[in-house]
Amino acid sequence: MKAAKNWNEDPAPLLRAGAGYELHGSDASATPGFAGTKTAGEAALAANATEVGNLQEKLFANSLYDDSRSILLVLQGMDSAGKGGIVKHVVGSVDPQGVMHASFKKPTPEELKHDFLWRIRKHVPTPGQIGVFDRSHYEDVLAGKVLNLAPADVIEERYRQINEFESELMAHGTTVVKVMLNISADEQKGRLAERLDRPDKYWKFNPDDIDSRELWNQYQDAYQAVFDKTSTTTAPWYVIPANRKWYARLAVQRLMMDALRNLNQDWPAATFDVEEQRARLDLT
Repeated sequence: MKAAKNWNEDPAPLLRAGAGYELHGSDASATPGFAGTKTAGEAALAANATEVGNLQEKLFANSLYDDSRSILLVLQGMDSAGKGGIVKHVVGSVDPQGVMHASFKKPTPEELKHDFLWRIRKHVPTPGQIGVFDRSHYEDVLAGKVLNLAPADVIEERYRQINEFESELMAHGTTVVKVMLNISADEQKGRLAERLDRPDKYWKFNPDDIDSRELWNQYQDAYQAVFDKTSTTTAPWYVIPANRKWYARLAVQRLMMDALRNLNQDWPAATFDVEEQRARLDLT
């Protein structure tokens, strides 16, 4: 499989949160596997967009011929980590008709009447679609744990339910790509300050983000528990250093490109006689 320009090493193994992975102390400014500069990274992102778009179109086309496969991109990270930028610059390079986007905020009263996965199941990607969870079912074991929204034994049970849910998705043809955008506390402080400095960014600022900063270490511990308990062989977590936005976008694009390539799809064959239809067209 041909590697994208400037990748001197496959980033997936370098980014995977496997056994023994430690989030604390990780370098959020690193660029694992990529040898180029910011300029080179941005150029590579643009150059690869065409292939990603073609692969997504192939995924959609095959779904019209009973191919049930789909992709689910799970995006997690602290506030201002760059989830919106991934949606805009990576997912935004494909045909929007082939994308299902969902963002899970605080549960509504109706959602609280059901199991925590009830609202999630309604948004899983259908065949031929790239689904994006901009925040996800993992909020129920992240905010749920840090803010004591559920007892410890309930949180523990949710890890098991999440693993079963993702196994179920994969059994039905969905490739699950789980990404945590990892920024440093200093980088987050700078990004939040920029939002307060720019009137055109006020809409992106939420005072609750400062409350979350005060619980930074608790959230880091909660993410570590997520990696320890739900980074499986078939649905691993990838921790992307995200202080450099250009690298985070390029790395997620690479993971998505590889997921689409690994489907090994060809264009659907014609279900009609091509020459016969060409002859009919010539007569019109």
